[in-house]
Amino acid sequence: MTQDRVFIFDTTLRDGEQSPGATMNHAEKLELAEMLDDMGVDIIEAGFPIASEGDFEAVSEVIEA
Repeated sequence: MTQDRVFIFDTTLRDGEQSPGATMNHAEKLELAEMLDDMGVDIIEAGFPIASEGDFEAVSEVIEA
């Protein structure tokens, strides 16, 4: 059986900060995660929590939201 559905997998919160000068604070990350969810994104890669304590906290907050 085939599915007639496209799943959206977003890596903005994880890869978006890999560009020089592109950083987000916790509030911005939460806001972006909420917008992605509101748009119906199926899978959101919230970040790379092992990278730093700040990333761990941000990913944890996104998961809770």
